[in-house]
Amino acid sequence: MLWACDLSHAFGAIRALDGITFSLNRGQTLVIFGPNGAGKTTLLRVIAGLIRPRHGTAGVDGGRRAIGWIGHQSHLYGQLTVRENLEFWASLYDVPQSVVHDRAADLIRRLGLERQEHQQVQTLSRGLTQRVAIARALIHDPPVLLLDEPFTGLDRLAAEELRRLLGELAAAGRASVLVTHSVEEGTELATDIAFMRGGRFESFGPRAGRDAAALAADYRRVMSGA
Repeated sequence: MLWACDLSHAFGAIRALDGITFSLNRGQTLVIFGPNGAGKTTLLRVIAGLIRPRHGTAGVDGGRRAIGWIGHQSHLYGQLTVRENLEFWASLYDVPQSVVHDRAADLIRRLGLERQEHQQVQTLSRGLTQRVAIARALIHDPPVLLLDEPFTGLDRLAAEELRRLLGELAAAGRASVLVTHSVEEGTELATDIAFMRGGRFESFGPRAGRDAAALAADYRRVMSGA
């Protein structure tokens, strides 16, 4: 469903990716932990087809239309309302008009945006804008999700709702790659874990029932080279 094979990429003298290989099937969620500058965002952008790697291949069954992307930029239009943004993005993905209204209404409800449905996005707080960006990424019901620090700007309740929603999507067969620098974020969602540094996976494998505390200890050990 989603794969990367011997990916390498550099920005000038900075090596962003160095021999990354993995694959995910339906229902799997890979959570990648690593410090800023580890290459996490570059990896997502290569998988999404936004960057052509210098070496190796990556892709998603169904191509870019099969991807839901949540990144540092909202990709929303500030002068449009919440609902207008969702309807606009649905049209770009050729979502049938017969299902757009109900799908948008469900996402607005799930993400707690009922009061903001008819507000312009440019009037919303950072946290509310992030909620709309999440709804935008899901409006076409993508089988693959690429999530770059998706909890940034969310309050506790919104973060919990996002975790529940992502868990339901995984249970329904979506494959996801979630990147974060915080071991506390996303641990419960992970079927697989990677620790990334300097463009490489220093560790990669099944979560194997480890909780956040155990993963934090493993992360410190791997990153220290012990």
